[in-house]
Amino acid sequence: MAADHHTVDDGGEGLPLPTTIASGAVAAAVLLPLVWLVRTALNVGLDGAIAISTRPATVQVFLNSAALVVVVTAASVLIGVPFAYLTVRTDLPFRRGVTVAVSLPLVIPSYIGAFAFVSAFGPQGAFQRLLAPLGVERLPDIYGFTGAALVITLYTYPYVFITTRAALKSLDTTLIDAARTLDHGRWRAFRRVTVPQIRPAVTAGSLLVALYTLSDFGTPAIMQFDAFTRVIYVEFTSFGRDVASLLSLQLVAVTLLILGLESHVRGNEPLHAGQQGGRTGGTVRLGPWKYVAFAACLAVAGLALLVPLGILLTWLARGGAEVGNALAFRSEYAINSVGVAVGAALVATVVGLPVAYLAAGYRSRLADAFERATYVGYAVPGVVLGLALVYLGTSYARPFYQTVYLLVAAYVIRFLPQAVGSMRASFLRVNPALPEAARTLGRTSFGAFRAVTLPLIAPGLLGGAALVFLTTMKELPATLLLRPSGFKTLVTHIWTATESGYYGHAAVPALILLGVSGLSMLVILSQEGYDVK
Repeated sequence: MAADHHTVDDGGEGLPLPTTIASGAVAAAVLLPLVWLVRTALNVGLDGAIAISTRPATVQVFLNSAALVVVVTAASVLIGVPFAYLTVRTDLPFRRGVTVAVSLPLVIPSYIGAFAFVSAFGPQGAFQRLLAPLGVERLPDIYGFTGAALVITLYTYPYVFITTRAALKSLDTTLIDAARTLDHGRWRAFRRVTVPQIRPAVTAGSLLVALYTLSDFGTPAIMQFDAFTRVIYVEFTSFGRDVASLLSLQLVAVTLLILGLESHVRGNEPLHAGQQGGRTGGTVRLGPWKYVAFAACLAVAGLALLVPLGILLTWLARGGAEVGNALAFRSEYAINSVGVAVGAALVATVVGLPVAYLAAGYRSRLADAFERATYVGYAVPGVVLGLALVYLGTSYARPFYQTVYLLVAAYVIRFLPQAVGSMRASFLRVNPALPEAARTLGRTSFGAFRAVTLPLIAPGLLGGAALVFLTTMKELPATLLLRPSGFKTLVTHIWTATESGYYGHAAVPALILLGVSGLSMLVILSQEGYDVK
């Protein structure tokens, strides 16, 4: 394997056979749960399917979800890209601390963030009680589209920030200096030189934001906003699987549409800058504006971090008396959470490597199809994926049913795009002349990959694995449906405590969840390629 970039025919002739077989197997495994969706949807019949798909309520759900995806993705780009540029290319004060603070909202589950915002800013929330002495009896309603878009944006923009920041750090600024010598202004040089170089990373992060928005269940449910996921859950619990499976197939169709649009935006050009000893200096002086930029970064990060932390600490202080062993927190819950998250991150990185390599190195419809297939599982709501795997496990893979292996498989199917997108962007930045030179010196193709390409893409591997770890730690619906009997994690304990109304007993595992996820983010940010200096 090497990071060469080839054009092959649409049939895939010329693709490396072992890598192609491995990528095809991964794509098939990811698409397998859709068999259950199609099977249950067929039970409705063509006339029933058309009637359900065209009814006004279904159309409104589609419009709601589409609007939410567009607004959240656009807002995440408008936040993530400038913040990445500020922390890499400017003299922003305390760049190390700002980078960490701006990245940390990613560790907070959106459903915890949503509940915290409702508790803080709801009509009768904590913030209203603070303002009550001033005569404020009620705050504007936070429920609905506005609240859902705000919360999801605050906890997903780091996807764009992290991927864009990694691309900016590997950018050779001598290219920008060359543009400036040709009488390009700073903005024109950014638009013509920097933007094409970081576009794959920005679109990879944007795609993750869009798909997360489509698949998020907790935030729309808490904000009482009828997105696909909330309505699917209601159908599952109220009217049966047939209608829910049809809505889930519509959700998959929307995902495929987003993937098609993304392929026209991101580009597929190899980006080699920064891999040949290029200079990455040239700090941009902001002057007095650096304090405004610093305040803007802290305002966004502070809103995303301090609100849930404040609410959780309030819950902790009001925990009340113990209610018996059923809600007693045990350290094994944290160990279980970390164990399955590490397993999912390792498996996703390994199985995603051939997919990312083909997608970056070969311009082929087959390679593109394999890559896009991996994104389908990310858009299927966790509750739907969990039920699909329950069906597959009980029908065709009983030895794996009610085991940790099936649970880890669900995590990998759900979050594989996070690893693939990060690795693909790293492959695109590897100059193919480098592994080619290693082969001319007697290295095998695999030897050249291991000695030359792998060290260069290591930041992408590490970043992708970190994202899988973080999102696995937070995943709730699939964990509830697929965990083995007696296997409890932090999120399942949080769910049990909050469902029972004992919020004080949810505070400890929630804070541990945030602490473990935050620590993992700090470790990743300190590594090469995610250096915050």
